[in-house]
Amino acid sequence: MQKYLRTWSRMAAVAVLGAAVMLVNAHYAVAAPQDPTAKQDATAKKQKAVKDNGEYDIYNDVIKDADVNAPNYKKLVTDLDTWAQKYPATDYKDERDAYYVQGYAGSGQPGKALDAVKALIAGDVPGIKAKLSSGALILPTLVLAVVSATQICSTGKPTPDQLDTGEKAAHLLLDYAKEWFAPDNKSVTMTDGQRTQGLKQMQDTANGALLQIALYPALSILGNPPSRDAATCAKAEPAFIKALQDRPDSGQIALQLANTFFCQRAVSSDKLQQAVFEYARAVVEPLGPPFGLDAANQKTFDDFLKRTYTSLHGTEQGLAELKDMAKNSPLPPAGFKIKTAGEIAVEEQAKFQKDNPQLAMWMGIEGQLLGDGGPAYFEGSLKDADVHGENGAKALKGKVVGMLLKPADKPAKSAACNPNELLVAINLPNQTGDTAKVKLHLENWALKGKVENGADVQWDGVPSGFTKDPFLLTMDVADKTKLDVAITACPPPPPPKKSAVPPAKKKGVE
Repeated sequence: MQKYLRTWSRMAAVAVLGAAVMLVNAHYAVAAPQDPTAKQDATAKKQKAVKDNGEYDIYNDVIKDADVNAPNYKKLVTDLDTWAQKYPATDYKDERDAYYVQGYAGSGQPGKALDAVKALIAGDVPGIKAKLSSGALILPTLVLAVVSATQICSTGKPTPDQLDTGEKAAHLLLDYAKEWFAPDNKSVTMTDGQRTQGLKQMQDTANGALLQIALYPALSILGNPPSRDAATCAKAEPAFIKALQDRPDSGQIALQLANTFFCQRAVSSDKLQQAVFEYARAVVEPLGPPFGLDAANQKTFDDFLKRTYTSLHGTEQGLAELKDMAKNSPLPPAGFKIKTAGEIAVEEQAKFQKDNPQLAMWMGIEGQLLGDGGPAYFEGSLKDADVHGENGAKALKGKVVGMLLKPADKPAKSAACNPNELLVAINLPNQTGDTAKVKLHLENWALKGKVENGADVQWDGVPSGFTKDPFLLTMDVADKTKLDVAITACPPPPPPKKSAVPPAKKKGVE
């Protein structure tokens, strides 16, 4: 992210130092200093004048050094120093300061450029216009001061005073550029397209500097390259928050704050929540550079937001609503919370248990028995335990899929009536079939009648036996109060067959 800002800063500086300044001076030439031999009208307002031909020559050298078509910034600074040494007091002190701004900025001394412009920008637009009569000198001076503020934030260590000066120069450039490029400014000859283009260049330059100045306190804490240490990110966090509060329309600052929250996610889960909100804020502020993300970065971080939100929440459900919330607030509102996938699962499990307590209990038992430690769980925890429901409800529920009759000390056999064992299927959600998972053994008693296959059955019981393959849990049911099942009468037994009567013998027949 900081690499992106530095790249943008260099691009802005090149554009301004080249095309923008040339555009200004191509339409409005800087006037030469007044000839010291020229006579002045005694009644006219006193005009600025050089002291002698020596100052006149130095001033002309300075103007040549600053020619935008072939500037020589190193020589410009040298000639300005000569001028200051030979003519410390001059009517053109303000102009000299303006050229110092250009010389320092062009020779890679942004701190000195900001120091030199400080007096010139006191008094805002009226103040600088009173000091510099040439509009074509005002605009390049402001532009280069603003570029210097951008550069010193990217590569240097500005003082608080220099940051303050850079911010004032940027705001002044925004105001003055509106006046300079206004259609009714007859001082310059431009097409409407050139005015629009020139104004945009000035605005982008000023806003880019304001972005860098706003971010500098926090970025200077992170260092270059930026630290990913959670403690360092925590120190930078308040500075990023202040920057976003000062510029709530900035997607760039929201993104920087999001990265700082994300850096601390291992320390606090709340930081990940806040990071997701700020990523949403960053991608819903489509202002474009410098304050917003460009199209490529907006897509990149929107994709990252989707992945991060889905990883946290489990699905994309609610992401659109989060973006709508982020549009209306630069910072997460009080009580902001995204439910995690784990929290949602716990809530769903709690609801399922409330709505389906019997099935939920069975799912817990079956899950333990099916695991690698199933036999140990049965022997150590489940066997001989009293499995019973609460408030009069039975603990478990299923459907009957078979009846057995088990005589003492003999294997059980299928029974048509009066069973003392029931085979029960318990299907989990999305399961079907009639596979028995539980065998209910009626201790020392039997049902009087029959149970139809598919009938619902509910019971409390005591686990007494278990096989994992095939899976079957045996539970003892103490008496009929522990079992709820519909019983129908056994069909009557068939009538006994009558024995055949032999035919009677006929009399007289041997």
